[in-house]
Amino acid sequence: MPRFESTDHLREYRRQLVAKRDPNQTQVMVCAGPGCLPMGSEEVAAAFREEFEKNGLGAKVLLKECGCHGLCAGAVRVLIRPQEITYQHVTPEDVPEIVEKTLKEGQVVDRLVYEDLHSHEKAVHKGEIPFFKGQMPIVLRKLDVIDPTSMDDYLAMGGYRGLRQALLEMKPDEIIDAVDKSGLRGRGGGGFPTGRKWRICQDELEEPKFIICNADEGDPGAFMDRAVMEGDPHAVLEGMIIGAFAIGASKGYIYVRHEYPLAVRRLQLAIDQAREAGFLGKNILRSGFNFDIQISRGAGAFVCGEETALIHSMEGNIGEPSPRPPYPAQAGLFGKPTVINNVETWANVPEIINMGADWYAGIGTENSKGTKVFSLVGAVNQTGLVEVPMGTTLRQIVYDLGGGIRQDREFKAVQTGGPSGGCIPAQFLDLPVDYDSLQSVGSIMGSGGMIVMDTTSCMVDVARYFINFLYEESCGKCTPCREGLKNLLFILDEIIHGRGTEEQLALMEELCDTMAAASICGLGKSAVNPIRSTIKYFREEYLAHIRDKKCHALVCRPLLKYTIDPETCTGCLACVRECPVGAISGKKKLPQELDQELCVKCGLCYEACQFDAVHIE
Repeated sequence: MPRFESTDHLREYRRQLVAKRDPNQTQVMVCAGPGCLPMGSEEVAAAFREEFEKNGLGAKVLLKECGCHGLCAGAVRVLIRPQEITYQHVTPEDVPEIVEKTLKEGQVVDRLVYEDLHSHEKAVHKGEIPFFKGQMPIVLRKLDVIDPTSMDDYLAMGGYRGLRQALLEMKPDEIIDAVDKSGLRGRGGGGFPTGRKWRICQDELEEPKFIICNADEGDPGAFMDRAVMEGDPHAVLEGMIIGAFAIGASKGYIYVRHEYPLAVRRLQLAIDQAREAGFLGKNILRSGFNFDIQISRGAGAFVCGEETALIHSMEGNIGEPSPRPPYPAQAGLFGKPTVINNVETWANVPEIINMGADWYAGIGTENSKGTKVFSLVGAVNQTGLVEVPMGTTLRQIVYDLGGGIRQDREFKAVQTGGPSGGCIPAQFLDLPVDYDSLQSVGSIMGSGGMIVMDTTSCMVDVARYFINFLYEESCGKCTPCREGLKNLLFILDEIIHGRGTEEQLALMEELCDTMAAASICGLGKSAVNPIRSTIKYFREEYLAHIRDKKCHALVCRPLLKYTIDPETCTGCLACVRECPVGAISGKKKLPQELDQELCVKCGLCYEACQFDAVHIE
């Protein structure tokens, strides 16, 4: 990799890169994203290498282990370019057939292509799959195209063009103006206007100034930032360098949680490559601008996603929030002005500089511009990463992209915004997904987690799950959050065990008001959203638990009652053998009896019965 000393040098190198590449060359893109790696994508890639060597295809076909393809429900995914043939659920055993039929004979392996669950229509090419049709990839557009370890791949797709333009053709004020005009808001949860934050920091006189990428993605079920760091790390670096030039920062940090070792490796490689190429370090592209980046690793504390807690952690202190103001843009890392944005925000910046603020502002809604990346998980048929324009409705995401609810069950709710988000019921399926609309129904955008639930979910149990998560992750610094979560969790446990009262339901609402008003940080203030939203939209479920001692979703074990139907029971004794406490008795080939006093409601008898004789009430 050469060191680029001028714009002309970079432009010529990019021209040569593109000229050397044959657009018609066959490329096999094996997904190595968060969904495919655990399913054996490395083994699939190794099988392709072995088959290429056997068949003498090494010089003709290019193999790449790339980033996330998006449709994680089809892991392991393989995309063959330029034909755009996409295969799913690929195993090493499938590889010889793909090589023989597709790469050598030009035929499609029909059993590996996408098949619609409802119409059973098959789609051979990526663009024909409904999951991809409603998307508008900006942040994710390169993930299934480039090798994330290859800087040449990034440069060939226009990488660092935005940096060149920012450093050599724009003034810092013009960059901030462009980001501000684009309408880009922080994608980490708060949604604060990015350009405004940069301007506040730029106006501060204190030196030095710092740039931080918040990659502490801690929401259950969320993997958006991880996918970008692992699949397109240079986009994050480029955005940070542009931001640093705009505000006058000399040092940048990427704060990555400990659970993302591959992201750390990919980012460190990208940093080393960028430094060698002259995009980091002294006198970048002979512009006189000096800036460098290093990685700071977090221990995985959820609270360190809050920017002041993140700063304390980086300084070697306990990761706990501080009251604001002053804001980090005024006094942040080591007391100096600091801009903190998350991975997705930084990855948007190069495209805004490349394409222009007006282009970006033309996407989305009036107050929520651009696109948003979501990790779509839960009860949908097609889980994965999606990137859609702001204003896309929940129905479009869940049904058009997600393929609807598994086993044709009924949609019940979707939670957006991670543990601190709200649960949105079916009546709002046509709600446009943007910052203001989500807040209007008691939820938040958050970093982009989207968990879909069907009628088998108990909303009291869902609320308890998230409150328990937040209770365990609370830093405990402020009384409203520390004691509020403890008491909310206690009351929810009482309700789930059939000991709750309507007075306690009212007390929970009062506790939520106190926490939202008095907690130090945004995490404590928004921790009440799971309670507020579920009580507001699913109050009847709480009342059923309290008044009737019933969980109609059959989730809350203490409220369940197992019975054996004497008309159906064959006396096979399968339930007797599985019962751990000896609560079931009776003679062979005669109906069995279940002692309710002894039953621990483990459900093993229900699972063991092959004659549907065990019922749950």
